Amino acid sequence: MQRPFKLTNLPPAGGFTLIEIMVVVVILGILAAVVVPEVMSRPAEARINKAKQDIRAIDSALRLYKLDNFHYPSTEQGLQALKTQPEGLPEGANWKKEGYIGRLPKDPWGRPYLYLSPGLQGEFDLYTLGADGVKGGVDENTDLANWQID
Repeated sequence: MQRPFKLTNLPPAGGFTLIEIMVVVVILGILAAVVVPEVMSRPAEARINKAKQDIRAIDSALRLYKLDNFHYPSTEQGLQALKTQPEGLPEGANWKKEGYIGRLPKDPWGRPYLYLSPGLQGEFDLYTLGADGVKGGVDENTDLANWQID
């Protein structure tokens, strides 16, 4: 005759108790209350870092343009010359048919980057006027330019 199955031979059930889950939820709530305001208080810093990265990327594309075409685009040709072949390239220029940049980004405040060639600070000036769109300023309103960024 077969013996009846006994529950006492089963291994103990795994899992968490309601109290353990509540403790974890409270700890996560405390962490969120401390960390989230700290992270959320830095959007200005994130915009400034994005502008610096954009300026570096456009700067690199302009330097590649010069290698192929012997000079930087003029102020009139603008940054659009990195995407669309401009008129009046010199003899022997080798403009890349796919362009020099995938897309022309706008600054983090929604305005196009400003470009001047020849520049006042170097062979070309590439800059944004910051959040306020006015020359000068501090913090998020500061001007960011290719000659200022390492």
